Amino acid sequence: MNQSANPSAPDLDRVAVVLSGLCLLHCLALPVVIVSLPFVAQFAETHWHTPMLLFAVPISTLAIVIGYRRHGNRQIVAAGALGLGLLIVGATIAHAHYGAMADRLLTVSGSLLLAAVHWKNSRQLRLHPRDVDAALAKT
Repeated sequence: MNQSANPSAPDLDRVAVVLSGLCLLHCLALPVVIVSLPFVAQFAETHWHTPMLLFAVPISTLAIVIGYRRHGNRQIVAAGALGLGLLIVGATIAHAHYGAMADRLLTVSGSLLLAAVHWKNSRQLRLHPRDVDAALAKT
C-alpha cells in the first residue's frame, strides 16, 4: 500500500486536537448563540454533538491506538478513553436527561482532556519513532 495514503498518528493527533478545539469553541460560543436565538432558531432543531462525535470518536480512537502501539503508554490510552467517555456521555445522556449545563460541562471537560491527550500522544510519538505502517498493520 502506498505509504502516503496512510494517515500518520501525529497527523491524526493534529486533526483530533483541531476537532477538540472546535468542540470547545462550539460549547463556549453557545451563550452567544442563545443571545442571538431569534436568528439561529431555524438551526436549533438539530443537536450538533452527535454528528461531531461521528468524526471525533473514530479519529481520536485511531490516533490513540496507533500511538499506543508505538509508545506503549497506557496512561495516554486511559486518559483518552476518559475524554471520549465524557464527550459521549455529555453529548448523549447528559444532553437528553440533565440539560445543557451538564452537557456543556462534560463535553468541555472531555474536549480539553482529549486535546491534552493528543498533545501528549504526539510528543510520545516523536520520542518513539517507528514505522507507521508497522503500527497500522497491527490494528
